[in-house]
Amino acid sequence: MKLVSVITVNFNQQIVTEELLNSIYKKNTYTPLEIIVVDNGSVDNPLPKWQQKFPGVQFIRSEVNLGFAGGNNLAIKKAKGEYLFLVNNDTEFEENLIEFLADSLEQNPDAGIVSPKIHYFGNSHIIQYAGYTKINYFTARNRCIGQYEMDKGQYDNFIGETAYIHGAAMMIRKEAIDKAGMMAENFFLYYEEYDWCEKMKRAGYKIYLNTNALIYHKESVSVGERSALKEYFMNRNRILFTRRNTNVFTTFIFCCYFLFIVVPRNIIQYIAEGQYDFIPILLKATWWNVTHGVNSKELGYPVNNKK
Repeated sequence: MKLVSVITVNFNQQIVTEELLNSIYKKNTYTPLEIIVVDNGSVDNPLPKWQQKFPGVQFIRSEVNLGFAGGNNLAIKKAKGEYLFLVNNDTEFEENLIEFLADSLEQNPDAGIVSPKIHYFGNSHIIQYAGYTKINYFTARNRCIGQYEMDKGQYDNFIGETAYIHGAAMMIRKEAIDKAGMMAENFFLYYEEYDWCEKMKRAGYKIYLNTNALIYHKESVSVGERSALKEYFMNRNRILFTRRNTNVFTTFIFCCYFLFIVVPRNIIQYIAEGQYDFIPILLKATWWNVTHGVNSKELGYPVNNKK
């Protein structure tokens, strides 16, 4: 049995993170296992309390918020496992989760990364994720398979390729990270897992899904269902992802689509919903891509204000 490193990142969500750790202790039967928790610059440092409450867990403290990719990358550098299981802190385990995912990588040497099926935590029989379709790069849109469907077993027993993993739960072969590199930290939040999958594919690996493995997700606990932070990075990074992973012609077509269809449509929606403060955020997210290169580390948005 290969060592699996379970990695999660906390930001001002101590209770949620503790619920994840408790679910691991309650549900997991896989060994050997190491657990690494990164605190991503929370206002109140939870490590002294956690070190007493969870003595078997390795904790890392960052004094600033490094974002989803940065926080996970910090732990990846410390992890000793041959397989690394990156999970959102707002998830809870189901039985045999790690066994199924580790077996997927063990039995399929071409698989660089694999996700489980994901259910919504609030309604445990509703599917959030059972794979992704390919992205149409001219619009940067795709579809999440199974989302909002009642799970009646329609996706059971599938172990094979999908277009993209889900960032809430993904097990990666350490060897694949060594070849493809770690997640790009300049995304900060959203689309970095899509970008990582593209890097994995270019390194010769396939993206897998195992629907026998199941995890529950309390979606958007950390950033909220609708927030300025989410609105900014979803739009900024949609453009950034396309710029990083397509050719000049495709990027041009996408940018025309985004500027002349997405931006006007979103502005009309913001006005209709009374979300006038989102209009400058959308324009700022768009303008960032005009003024910054694809590897720029300048986020263009305040993320370490502890809010």
